[in-house]
Amino acid sequence: MSGPEPPPGAAKLGMPKWGLSMTEGKLLDWLVEEGAELAVGDEVAEVETEKISGVVEAPAAGVLRRRVAEEEQVIPVGGLLGVIAGAEVSDEDIDRYVADFEASFVPGEEGAEGAGPQPETVEVAAGALRVLEQGEGDEVIVLLHGFGGDLGNWMFNTEALAGGRRVLAIDLPGHGGSTKDVGAGDLDALTDAVTQVLDARGVERAHLAGHSMGGLVAAELAVRAPDRVASLALIAPVGFGEEINAEYIDGFIAARTRRELKPVLALLFSDPGLITRQLVDDVLRYKRLDGVDDALGTLASSLFPRGRQARMIAPELGDAGMPVLVVWGAEDRVLPASGAERAPAGARVEVLEGRGHSPHMEAAGDVNRLLEEFVAGARV
Repeated sequence: MSGPEPPPGAAKLGMPKWGLSMTEGKLLDWLVEEGAELAVGDEVAEVETEKISGVVEAPAAGVLRRRVAEEEQVIPVGGLLGVIAGAEVSDEDIDRYVADFEASFVPGEEGAEGAGPQPETVEVAAGALRVLEQGEGDEVIVLLHGFGGDLGNWMFNTEALAGGRRVLAIDLPGHGGSTKDVGAGDLDALTDAVTQVLDARGVERAHLAGHSMGGLVAAELAVRAPDRVASLALIAPVGFGEEINAEYIDGFIAARTRRELKPVLALLFSDPGLITRQLVDDVLRYKRLDGVDDALGTLASSLFPRGRQARMIAPELGDAGMPVLVVWGAEDRVLPASGAERAPAGARVEVLEGRGHSPHMEAAGDVNRLLEEFVAGARV
């Protein structure tokens, strides 16, 4: 069971579930003291999962009345980290809630491997693509990952965006659990695959959000079929300049060991400490799948020939006719943040200080709020 409800005027600060396989997390650090005034979205604690470290945000405004979990303690998903409450809630009520929770909470249901939505496969011309769908509603957001990534890169975002709408995260061809047949490995092949997923899922019009290479795919679809795109959110997108750090592309393809891969993955973040051993092992496991080397090499040769970006799509977005959001980490070491200066006129541009190439993971709360506000303001 998930434990008792907090008393009126109080809110549970719980261990979140990030990603499909998370069952527990380690509390690395409390970021605020007991007694601190909190607003919704304030960063309260840093948690390490088997994949990557993330920040737990305050789900409600109030005072952090109890820090229940201790630093370095491993807490199951849904477990109690702390209690946020207003002054009208008595210490006795909070103590009673904490005691009742700890006596009744049974780990496993919220963090179980099979709990919640699970990926499915959608057949397209290239083969089977893995798709994770969450939420319900008439609006749809489609999430497209970057080179070497998969739908798990959106682990901090999918649930936050799924309130009142459908969210589809797709493993692009050559990646994750999708077919490793990328055909010519060109932009047309990737864009066609995404379009066919939308057709198969009955999605006529959607908000697109893409990171890096996925941003280029999203932008290409918007240029090609603007009637199908309600809005376009691009996070450190390919296609906004020729420069790219070939050390990442070449290093990712060439890495065969943990020692070789870890410094390559570190280029994705401003804080390399976010990377866990499990994340490196998972990427290595993916890279050892049949067909992955050929798929990545083909994609890189087409999209990043001679260590440069082949397709400059930014100038064409001004005529696409939909709202555009561009988000970049100022410390990006894969694609220079100066690319944000090439955003089309009228686009909303946000450069996040102290963040790297993957701000949707490093600053998930900030990016989720930007996406939520942007999508809410875009007409379907």
